[in-house]
Amino acid sequence: MNNKLKKMATPYLIWLYVLALAPAVFMFILMFLDTEGIDTEGLKFTFKNFAQLKEPSTIIALLNSLKFSIISTVICILLGYITAYYLYKSHLKNKFLLLTILILPMSNLLLRTQALANIMEPNNIFTSIFNTTVKEDAKGLAGSELAIIIGLVFTYLPFMILPIYTALEKIEPMLEEASLDLGADEFKTFRKVILPLSLKGVVTGSVMVFLPCMSGFAIPEILGKGNIVMIGNLIEQFFKNMNYNIGSLLAILILVLILLSIYLVNKFDKEGETIL
Repeated sequence: MNNKLKKMATPYLIWLYVLALAPAVFMFILMFLDTEGIDTEGLKFTFKNFAQLKEPSTIIALLNSLKFSIISTVICILLGYITAYYLYKSHLKNKFLLLTILILPMSNLLLRTQALANIMEPNNIFTSIFNTTVKEDAKGLAGSELAIIIGLVFTYLPFMILPIYTALEKIEPMLEEASLDLGADEFKTFRKVILPLSLKGVVTGSVMVFLPCMSGFAIPEILGKGNIVMIGNLIEQFFKNMNYNIGSLLAILILVLILLSIYLVNKFDKEGETIL
C-alpha cells in the first residue's frame, strides 16, 4: 500500500522539484552573482548585492511589510477567533457547509482586490447603481494604509478561521463539562480550558495569514495605488527591471522567513491537527 502511495505521489514530487526547489536553488545562486539581466558574459562571484539590505528603500519596504502584516494578523486573530468560536458553540446542523461557504474563494485574488478597489473609489459601483453624484474633490479609501489593511484582512481572514475552528473541534467536550461541574463559570472555563487548548490553531492561523501578508504585492499595488511599497512590491520591481540578483536576494530572504515559520508551526502542531 505504501509503495502504491509513493508511486501516486511521484508526479507531485516532480512538480515540486521543478516549480519550487529548482527556482529556489537558481535564485540562491543568482544572489551571489553579478550579472546584467540574463547575460552571462562577465559573470563573477560577488557579495555586493547584500549592500541592498542596508538601502533605505529596502528598510522602508521591510518595515511597511512587517507593520501591515502584524496589524492584519492581529485583526484576523480577533475576528477569526470570534467567528470560529461562535460556529463551534452554535447548534447549527450544517456547520461544515457554512464553514465551506465561509472559506471558499468565490473568485481569484486579483478579481476580489479589484472589486474592493472599485468600492473604495469615490465613484464606485454603488454610486452607479443608485445614480448618485460625488463631489469632485471627494477622496476614497484607495491609496491609503487603511485600504491595504482592509484588503489583507478581507483576503486572508478565512485562513485564520479554519485552523482555529479545527483546533476547537478537537477539544474533548468532557473537559469543558468537568470545568463547569467543578464550579468554574463559562468565562473562566474559556480562559483556563478552551483558549489554551486552541492556541495551536491560533499559531497556525497566524503563520498562514502573516506570510502572504508579508510577501504579497498585488493587494498593496492595487489598493495602495503604489503609494506604499512593501517588500513584495520591491522584489517585483527588481525582477521587472531585470535586476535578478538583488530580486533573488530579497526573495530568498522571504523564503527563509517562510521556512522558519513552517518550523514554528511544526513545533506547536507536530501532527498537523489544525490544518486538517
